[in-house]
Amino acid sequence: MKAICRAASVILVAAAFAGSSSASRAQTTDYPSKPVRILVGASPGGTTDTMARAVAHELSAALGQPVIVENKPGAGGNLAADTVAKASSDGHTLLVSFTSHTINATLYPNLPFDPIADFTPITMIATVPSMLVGNVRLPDQTLEQLIASAKSKPDKLTIAIGGIGSSLHLAGEQLKMMSGIKLLNVPYKGSTPAMTDVLAGHVDLMFISMVTGAAQVKAGKLKAFGVTSAKRLQAFPDLPAIGEVVPGFESVAWFGVFAPANLPAPIAAKLNTAIAESLKGAKLRQQLELEGASAVGNSQAEFAAFVRDDVKRWAPIVKQSGATPD
Repeated sequence: MKAICRAASVILVAAAFAGSSSASRAQTTDYPSKPVRILVGASPGGTTDTMARAVAHELSAALGQPVIVENKPGAGGNLAADTVAKASSDGHTLLVSFTSHTINATLYPNLPFDPIADFTPITMIATVPSMLVGNVRLPDQTLEQLIASAKSKPDKLTIAIGGIGSSLHLAGEQLKMMSGIKLLNVPYKGSTPAMTDVLAGHVDLMFISMVTGAAQVKAGKLKAFGVTSAKRLQAFPDLPAIGEVVPGFESVAWFGVFAPANLPAPIAAKLNTAIAESLKGAKLRQQLELEGASAVGNSQAEFAAFVRDDVKRWAPIVKQSGATPD
């Protein structure tokens, strides 16, 4: 009798595994069953929007369904993130987010969602370094000279901020913390008016995106002091990484794809594979390079670990800066 019961148990367990396996295969095969939405917490035309649309085009071809990008700017990307966090976990609503996703965990004390627990990380799309630039009439020619000047004249040198709590703002705060200098912040409503005043000499310095900064530096309109990547960039081999002068400094913006929490593993894997494979293609890589970006396409586990670490990395910088949401 016991032998019969044991045999029956084995059959039931095997059937359960078989059923689970069949359900997983069905989820993967049937997905997507309708158009996929990608929400972007930024306005049309910006880097985040451009990346999302490039990924959407490739993802649509891979999945065999339309992939539609919807812009929902506001609150540093939080409006779009909150919408996705509360969406159905069926893979038909995704989020393309950026560095603010991890910065906001500290910057906003009462977020309506958890930036880690309420999302399924799919993959990182790309990273984008920035550069520290200044008005061409500044007497300092190197980052070492600039830091020495700032130390000799605390709060005399000014730095433009295109958005409070942005990665470019916090790159400046990180530089202050790690180098021991004091710069006077001059806030603006966007990077364009900030750059205009740096070009005119009304403000001394700013951190700026590589694409915009590189064009102005090559035109001789801005002076470059360093890049925020860990190593020098091939496009500017003579321009030091700031970390060469300020050991340990690195501040690179990132862009990635998220789904709501509890996304079935087969669907998450399918999305990860489709996006990661598209990022290996020359076409998408070239599109990203136009934005000054380097394609990534890492695993879910790698991206999840990165997000957790990035929240911890930004927390002391945000707190030290005293930044509060606009």
